[in-house]
Amino acid sequence: MNLSKRHGEILRLLQEEGTISIASLAGRLGVSLETVRRDVKPLSDNGEIVKMHGAVGLPALAGEAPFERRMRENAGAKRSIARHVAATIRDGDSVMLDTGTTTSYLARELLGHRRLTVVTNSSDIARTLSTVNGNKVYMAGGELRSDNGAAFGVSAIDFVSRFSVAHAVISVGAIDALDGIMDYDLEEAEFARMVLSRGERRIAVTDHSKFGKRGLVRVCGFSGVGELVTESAPPPDIAAALESGGGRLIIV
Repeated sequence: MNLSKRHGEILRLLQEEGTISIASLAGRLGVSLETVRRDVKPLSDNGEIVKMHGAVGLPALAGEAPFERRMRENAGAKRSIARHVAATIRDGDSVMLDTGTTTSYLARELLGHRRLTVVTNSSDIARTLSTVNGNKVYMAGGELRSDNGAAFGVSAIDFVSRFSVAHAVISVGAIDALDGIMDYDLEEAEFARMVLSRGERRIAVTDHSKFGKRGLVRVCGFSGVGELVTESAPPPDIAAALESGGGRLIIV
């Protein structure tokens, strides 16, 4: 692939995924890290892309809120995961969703469903699915966070603990072979743990970027999830730990 084609491919990937690490770009393009760094320099110099902490992104993303920016990261993978999970949910089913970019994509994929009962702490998800197709949407109360528009804390956990649903779905912050599903925020981890406990079916959704990462707080071990839905095979130690915990790995 010559230089101009690589530039075009870099821009195409960024349009699809929002931000990409330099290391990931090198692997996708089949070139060295040094070559990628040389490739992105002129694109950065002329303002077509923005460099940021070992990654590159589109300049339009620079002023976005953190949640909006995360929605664009690995967007194609998240959309594929969401589409698969949505296809396993029937009209009239009850669904509980925590806040997260992949669960927000799932909400959008559920717009074709009818008469859903949805329980969530995410204002984005509630806004997406309420008042359409005969849905009932229950949103946990509390102070909404400015970065993602979600409610957390004791009142939010108490609210969702009153429901029992067919499908409980959480987004994953990090997955470690030893500690299982993890997050970087105590309140988010506590809320996700409660969500999983209220579902007949317990689903964790994540793209490959969360594999092998350790969060600050443990949500649950692998025995706490029934299904892990992702777009790429996890490292062997994570796959083995999930199987040992009785969970099912689904690669879309």
